Amino acid sequence: MLRTSLCQLFTALAICLLLSSGGYAMSKEKTAIVVAAFGTSYPKAVDSLLAIVRDVEAAYPDTPVQMAFTSNIIRKKWHRRASDTEYRSAHPEIPEYFYRIKNVLGTLADFQDQGYKSIVVQPTLLTHGEEYLDVQAYIDGLLSIDTVKERWRPFDKIALGRPLMGTWGDTHPYEDDLEKLAATLAGDVALAEAQQATLVYMGHGNEHLSTGLYYELEELMNERYPQIRTLVGLVEGHPEFSEVLEKLQEVDNKKVLLKPLMVVAGDHATNDMAGEDADSWMSQLTAAGFAAQPIMRGLGDNAAVRQIFIRHLQDAATEAGIELR
Repeated sequence: MLRTSLCQLFTALAICLLLSSGGYAMSKEKTAIVVAAFGTSYPKAVDSLLAIVRDVEAAYPDTPVQMAFTSNIIRKKWHRRASDTEYRSAHPEIPEYFYRIKNVLGTLADFQDQGYKSIVVQPTLLTHGEEYLDVQAYIDGLLSIDTVKERWRPFDKIALGRPLMGTWGDTHPYEDDLEKLAATLAGDVALAEAQQATLVYMGHGNEHLSTGLYYELEELMNERYPQIRTLVGLVEGHPEFSEVLEKLQEVDNKKVLLKPLMVVAGDHATNDMAGEDADSWMSQLTAAGFAAQPIMRGLGDNAAVRQIFIRHLQDAATEAGIELR
């Protein structure tokens, strides 16, 4: 009896010591999330990105979340603004960390320095294009680091979530992701229908991407919402604006609702889509006899779109065996 009681006492003491030393907490892997956005330098467009971060934090309240910008140019703009007291005073809505925003590598390094070795990177990119491929290359490079002692490897797991319009492969057919995206755009269709207008989306495009993806989205939108005509064009690549204009001229409707097919309504939406210069889509449509109305809201303003990103994030975490809390 005495021997049993002593064993129980020592077991209890061992558990107490483990808890007090943090051993129990260390039994759970330290996981983190990086939201990787191209970025924006437009203060009015910032909230589209912050809304994504807020939703991710709400979904995983016990997992730290940091944003990274993939664009070198945009990061440098924010870094220069850090010492501009007049600008900062005029824009109190900008979070402090924007003025020292890092790229994906820098953000991963910060987390690693804090002891986080299992991380999910979720891009806010639309397609499996140049930006996405670069982020994948960074991750592959980091995971290829092979130290003499395994415990000194900088990362255990880094998972990359797929972009909004999906990626190639059998695990998650991109057609399913296109269907989900189309479902979230019902509000745009309703607005165009109420105004009896043709819905025209302006995406960015990419030289390193099969352009068929945007044609597929356009076809899918017209099949799903036959009550209006939807057209998709790109700033770079095909379908280009001339194709959109040609299709518009075949439609017996001079009203056009212009909307960015981008996460933020930033530089491209402000200038290329709705700008006053003669080469903007707005100006060219007006010159061609169309009454075009721009809607300056990015996809990040759409709560249903933000949930798609979170589902992609969770898929990546699950497949990599990373527990997000």
